[in-house]
Amino acid sequence: MSRRLGCELISVLLSLSFAMIVREQSVCAPHPQAIAKAFHWPTGKRVAVSLSFDDARRSQVDRGLDVLNPTGVKVTFFVVPRNVKQRLEGWKRAVASGHEIGNHSLTHPCSGNFPFSLHNALENYTWEQIAQNVDGANAEIQQLLGVHMVTFAYPCGQKFVGRGRQVKSYVPLIAERFLVGRGFSDEYFNDPAFCDLAQASGTVSDNLEYTQMVNLISRAATQGSWIIFAGHEIGEKGFQTTDASALAALCKYIQDPANGVWVDTVENIGRYIQQQRAGRGK
Repeated sequence: MSRRLGCELISVLLSLSFAMIVREQSVCAPHPQAIAKAFHWPTGKRVAVSLSFDDARRSQVDRGLDVLNPTGVKVTFFVVPRNVKQRLEGWKRAVASGHEIGNHSLTHPCSGNFPFSLHNALENYTWEQIAQNVDGANAEIQQLLGVHMVTFAYPCGQKFVGRGRQVKSYVPLIAERFLVGRGFSDEYFNDPAFCDLAQASGTVSDNLEYTQMVNLISRAATQGSWIIFAGHEIGEKGFQTTDASALAALCKYIQDPANGVWVDTVENIGRYIQQQRAGRGK
């Protein structure tokens, strides 16, 4: 056998060996979809749903509690302390009713491109200032309502401070302090096997019909996802308002065992996901 022919034969054998190794790895390695399907909601549940409302608007306790409490559904209210003070007895009632209270910052800073936030603009914040803002809300709500908040909703769904080359995400800051950080008006549902709990998606419930919310839940169920609805006012359908009658009907739908929905607070579902990922869930 010539030296050239021997080298070619060795090259062919090496190529075949490499192909066999790659094939064995592809057969043995779990498919990404298989990894996702390894996550299971509690028995009989196809989808998880959390209802959440931002800002501590007056209508949430003046009207919302009378809609929610008779159904037994527990929701998450992401609050700003100054608004809590305006309806303090109502918010104490919300806590006594078993609803979760989450952090929505001290002063609700958003981009200065919103006229209402021009003098409270994230573009003008530093990392240290946003940390003080978030921690200040924790301290005030602890004093007002006696609760320790473990979830957070980004005001306006925005997760940055600074501008230009000095822009910084404050997601790591939220991840250090909270179990879940919820966004707003996002375009996807939360994959429980993959999602970053520090920036979980929020799906707007304001201005939606009952059937529209049910359709969103059905879509999320096909993916085995977690959908976190995010609203503001509770009352007659309108701007930044979750329709009270639609909300009451939705609570009835998600409590029907035939629909396979697990409804719970952001904290409780977030903890379940965390435990499942750590291998402690059942």
